[in-house]
Amino acid sequence: MKLYLDVERPYPPMLRRPPYLENLETRKEIEKHINELLDMDVIRNIGHNEIVEITTPVLITWHDGKSRLC
Repeated sequence: MKLYLDVERPYPPMLRRPPYLENLETRKEIEKHINELLDMDVIRNIGHNEIVEITTPVLITWHDGKSRLC
């Protein structure tokens, strides 16, 4: 089997979709997690035309009301 891996930028392809709309409670939880990550210097703000390799975050909410950003 032959495998070819393309590592040319942009990799992965740039997103072309707007973000999903979330309810107010979910948005507050997402903002809380994002601010924590910004404060810890895990993530940073980027410019609108800056090429970066990104992933889409997922918010997991447990039955007890706690949440986790993955």
